[in-house]
Amino acid sequence: MPELTRRSFIKSALTGSAAISLSGCTLLPRKAGNQSPQQYTGAIGLQDNRFAVSAIAPDGKMLWQSPVGSRCHSGCNRPNTAQVVFFERRPGWAFYVFNSESGDRLHRIEAAEGEHFVGHGVFSPDGRFLYAPANRYEPGEGIIAVYDSQRGYQRANTFELNGIGPHQVTMHPDGQTLVVGLGGILTHPDYDRIKLNLPTMKPALLMMDRLSGDILARFQPSHHQLSTRHVDVAQDGTVYAAYQYQGPAHELPPLVARYRNGRYEEIDFGAATHRELGNYIASIVAHPENDLVAIASPIGGTALIFNSRSGKVIEKAAIPDCAGVEALAGGDFLVSSGRGKLVRMGKGKPAEEIASMPVQWDHHLV
Repeated sequence: MPELTRRSFIKSALTGSAAISLSGCTLLPRKAGNQSPQQYTGAIGLQDNRFAVSAIAPDGKMLWQSPVGSRCHSGCNRPNTAQVVFFERRPGWAFYVFNSESGDRLHRIEAAEGEHFVGHGVFSPDGRFLYAPANRYEPGEGIIAVYDSQRGYQRANTFELNGIGPHQVTMHPDGQTLVVGLGGILTHPDYDRIKLNLPTMKPALLMMDRLSGDILARFQPSHHQLSTRHVDVAQDGTVYAAYQYQGPAHELPPLVARYRNGRYEEIDFGAATHRELGNYIASIVAHPENDLVAIASPIGGTALIFNSRSGKVIEKAAIPDCAGVEALAGGDFLVSSGRGKLVRMGKGKPAEEIASMPVQWDHHLV
């Protein structure tokens, strides 16, 4: 089967006549692969109102902690190097580059004038270019800001998204396509985190060529207030999107969508489970070793694992203020919470708390 191309992607997206093919593609390195991961990294809040970025071992042991000047949100590992990047929380005025082995800070890169970061980013497969979703906050325009790590993280390019409020970005296993969650929510630093356009939101899941910046496909959720925030891609190329519903609390729409075999479809877990999720998903991760996907909701205090093919929920755990999720080698997931808990979840076993720390984990582990 041929490698995914822009032409075949558009044909698949628009007609539904072809599936994304990964044969012959170079798969991206994932944390849970043939070798056990050595560490995970997350942003933390400390008890004295200070903030840091910290690394932990898979068993929950703290490895290092590096102070930062502002609350951070998420980040990404630079492939083939000992570097990890973390972004300040929206509105983020800077991102930090750390030595992932020691925690030493290597760079602090400020956002361009009139722009702010939104907490996420992803590297090109060769580790050279960093793609960071950002907002031009006066006109309310979403962009992907591109930085060249080989030139001290200088700005190299800007890609237009033709939409408002980008959030998470990840790389498709083809190594060429950026997957972007476009939240559709207009904010402005002068108004803190107030949502300014709820009646007119236009969220979407976007596919973008990472070299040209061309938008290859745009998928809209079933309701205009289903803010498309978080995304992940399975090793077989299935794309997942997680929503945060901005409508009335008593309404319980689907909160997860997937794109596969040329079809964009939403997964209904049922009203009872949607109620437990509080209409809000903070993380979604497809495990690279199996057919499981995990999500976490700090609003609902619920983390769950579902089967990627059937959409059936197979495990669920009540974890107050849970948000961060990462895949563990062997098939399980690691879930973090704002109450300092680290919990291991897996198919056919009860959730196990592996660590409790005097910190507040922010929404993501990388």
